[in-house]
Amino acid sequence: MKALLHFLTITRHHNLVMGYCFRAGLYRQGLLHDLSKYSPAEFLVGAKYYQGNRSPNNAEREDIGVSTAWLHHKGRNRHHFEYWIDYTKDPKSTQILAGAQMPRKYVAEMIFDRVSASRVYRGEAYTDRDPLDYYLHGRDKSWFIHPRTRQEMEFLLRMWAEKGEAYTIGYIRYVYLKKGERKH
Repeated sequence: MKALLHFLTITRHHNLVMGYCFRAGLYRQGLLHDLSKYSPAEFLVGAKYYQGNRSPNNAEREDIGVSTAWLHHKGRNRHHFEYWIDYTKDPKSTQILAGAQMPRKYVAEMIFDRVSASRVYRGEAYTDRDPLDYYLHGRDKSWFIHPRTRQEMEFLLRMWAEKGEAYTIGYIRYVYLKKGERKH
């Protein structure tokens, strides 16, 4: 039963993100979003730790001290800032690892991912402020995010919270994604 419920949860999440991506003109990303969640390395762990109200990765981490599913997932999905962590090239840095700047199309997908996760886990209690509040709650622990990526992400999450879904998706499609950026 947990496997079926997990399947339905990740499929609902995928479909929400896909809808947002399509509305923003990111068709390929919408179709391919989080397909690794259906792989045995992620799906079996997700089914085992399924609870319905939060990510099973958190439950696995609490149980064994690490989330093997998350380690698999973040290395295959560019919409996670953790995918972009690399050795720093700044010789003056006190850090060995640092976050690289994410391309805007993946920042947009990350916003849609966070909104969709909030919608799935909060259900009827969801508000457009939930994704921002969730981010702000863990912001101090996410020091690996590149400063520019952090700025863009916070800007878009605040816009979603204050101006809503339709306005923010329109802004992402017609303004944010149209600005020049380097290709990855």
